[in-house]
Amino acid sequence: MARVRRSTAIDEARRAERRQGLGPDGEERASLAQAAARLIAEHGLADWSYAKKKAARELGLPERGVLPGDDEVEDALAEYHALYGGDEHRAMIRERRTEALDWLRRFAEFDARLVGGVAAGWATEHSDIRIELSTDDVKAIEFALLNARIAFRPLPNDRDEAGEYWIDTPRGGVRLSVRTREAMWSRPRRDRHGAAVLRLDAAAVETLLGSAP
Repeated sequence: MARVRRSTAIDEARRAERRQGLGPDGEERASLAQAAARLIAEHGLADWSYAKKKAARELGLPERGVLPGDDEVEDALAEYHALYGGDEHRAMIRERRTEALDWLRRFAEFDARLVGGVAAGWATEHSDIRIELSTDDVKAIEFALLNARIAFRPLPNDRDEAGEYWIDTPRGGVRLSVRTREAMWSRPRRDRHGAAVLRLDAAAVETLLGSAP
């Protein structure tokens, strides 16, 4: 619990720095991040690059200018939900985390970790549940899904992933990202601003659900 509180304090300090416009083009980047977050939250835009460019057009700024990073948009989404989400957003996050907990337990043998917006709390109603799995045998994931009679489809994956799969669910979908143990250990523990990258196991999600109002 103390670890969660420390991470929250770091995130709040990072957001405060950005609101003050620290760094090159700070105020412009913050405005763009806030506009992009609004588009993502209100219109369900999944392509964040497009959302940033659309936000730049709306603000009369060059699309090829200094656009905010995804982490800045995540911060802006958290602020947006804090201002406008209310009980409805908190209930949605709780529902998604409860669903995620079931998947984390299903894949516990692969060191399953919840990441992304559902873990951090900035997810929108259009966000998927993202879970990282660790194994040197990617076929083991496919066999586990087949044995459990879970319908899935493979997705294009980047060079850091051994495999990526999509599962349709009644509430949206679950994205499984599979990495080798070596790749998992080499992943950064903190982002470029020094904040801890959230990768929550089942116990950590249970703690969040137990402490949430």
